[in-house]
Amino acid sequence: MGEPGAAVAHLAPEHWERANRHVVRKALAEFAHERLINPQVVGDGRYVVVSDDGGIEYVFRADVLALDHWRIDAGSIVRRRVATGEEMGVDALDLILDLRHGLSLTPTVLPVYLEEIGSTLASAAYKLAGEHVTAAELAVAGFQDVEAGMTEGHPCFVANNGRLGFDAVEYLRYAPEAGRAVRLVWVAARRESATFTAGAGLEYSRFVEDELGAVTLERFRATVAGLGLSLDDYLLIPVHPWQWTNKLAVTYAGELARRDLVCLGYGDDAYRAQQSIRTFFNGSAPGKCYVKTALSVLNMGFMRGLSAAYMEATPAINDWLYQLVAGDPVLRACGFGILRERAAVGYRHRQYGVAGGKGSPYLKMLAALWRESPVPRLGPGERVMTMAALLHVDRDGNSLASALIAESGRGAREWVRAYLDAYLVPVLHCFYAYGLVYMPHGENVILVLDEAHTVRRVLFKDIAEEIAVLDPRTPLPEGVARIRADVPDELRVLSIFTDVFDCFLRFLGAILEEECDLWPVVAQCVADYQQTHPEFADRFAASDLFAERFPLSCLNRLQLRDNRQMVDLADPASALQLAGTLENPIAKYRLRGV
Repeated sequence: MGEPGAAVAHLAPEHWERANRHVVRKALAEFAHERLINPQVVGDGRYVVVSDDGGIEYVFRADVLALDHWRIDAGSIVRRRVATGEEMGVDALDLILDLRHGLSLTPTVLPVYLEEIGSTLASAAYKLAGEHVTAAELAVAGFQDVEAGMTEGHPCFVANNGRLGFDAVEYLRYAPEAGRAVRLVWVAARRESATFTAGAGLEYSRFVEDELGAVTLERFRATVAGLGLSLDDYLLIPVHPWQWTNKLAVTYAGELARRDLVCLGYGDDAYRAQQSIRTFFNGSAPGKCYVKTALSVLNMGFMRGLSAAYMEATPAINDWLYQLVAGDPVLRACGFGILRERAAVGYRHRQYGVAGGKGSPYLKMLAALWRESPVPRLGPGERVMTMAALLHVDRDGNSLASALIAESGRGAREWVRAYLDAYLVPVLHCFYAYGLVYMPHGENVILVLDEAHTVRRVLFKDIAEEIAVLDPRTPLPEGVARIRADVPDELRVLSIFTDVFDCFLRFLGAILEEECDLWPVVAQCVADYQQTHPEFADRFAASDLFAERFPLSCLNRLQLRDNRQMVDLADPASALQLAGTLENPIAKYRLRGV
């Protein structure tokens, strides 16, 4: 393990102080956005927030932009006693404690949330202690270097890097920002208790050999034969090394003792963890599939396991969507594509299957899926980058989005419009033509950039767990019926207002404010799409993107209410936490040119 102190070398006072200011700034901004706190003006661009007991106040400078976006100057934040004016240290855990009653944090949730905040701070300190890569350097960096270089995580969630379960050494091995190569553990699972499903044209034996290689596969076969068993009686499952050591080797001890599971050791390919922490990109063979693994680590409102039952329909859902996209001329013209989840495998533990109720983490310990890599999709001069990168701001306050625009040689408005044509138009068309919605946040979207550093097209991923069909008129094959969701008509358009406008473009608009007023460009993109498709006029009216206001759907409220299972994925609409409305920043452009 090395010297114990090496695991915490990044926890230096200067990094910790800066990390706290960053997280406190974000907490004040997002809690104000979600109306959990109500900052009061004190003059000269300054605001104040008072603690639950009235004894502590936070004073800071801020601008309030479109969609009630609070842009707070982190360096201006002062925490002080109301009675004496004595200044106190700015500490994110103290902020949560100062505001805990207003945040409705229960005694059960509060300590876990504090631990998540503490882990998020430690992650921020680690990034600050590393080599400073500027936004300009990252704008021209490789796909996985950008992935590892992201410093923020989800832009809305305050506790967005909890990863409860990783110890200090494991963090340095498996966190995406560590950029370490990881070899996956493989287990053989008896076919009677395991299920493998694959997309059209794929067969198990050939697929596994293609992914593992003949040499590795033969080594695994010999390992099983050495126990007097045949690999033909088993299915192979890739496992996160953490999951093997911390869960399967202990919790599944009986399965291992009975040889229902057999540990085969490490595979040969070196993978890189992605921002989602449980998904891996194959660094040894970039054209091969991503591997998404079960990981019983608590992160951002969920235990990040994978359900064996849920995995079964995954390839069929992806095949259905792939055919829909391929057959739609509008989506083809945009160059829009999906990274299909081509195969899935899961193991059903008999005893935990009896004991674990719906959604139990004990039913999500051993499963995996394989997703297409974007690399084989690239044409000459093209490269890929996570869309989350557009919200990245380096230590000097420079944004990667601005760096891309500068590298492109285009005007900011022109660059943004090309991006919106690639990203927003497919979202609009899928919604209005099919009632099909995604979770199109930054980590779920891969940007394909051309030689001029301009977005040419996009690829969506994380399909089977994230998409839903809201329109009952859209036919679905029996095998993919689980993606149909019953959402009230008036809430359907929140899939765009919340997931695109509020949870992504709100932040991008603030970043690019000096270079480009984002919202007129968004309005023009929406208007042009609507004018091109008059056949959907009734749907445009029913789900009006130019409405004056729309409901504010709050993500942090979900996590503050239950940070272990904040949403039932089978019924996401039931979990919505609404807090009033937001003024729609494109409403004023309905009847006049933009």
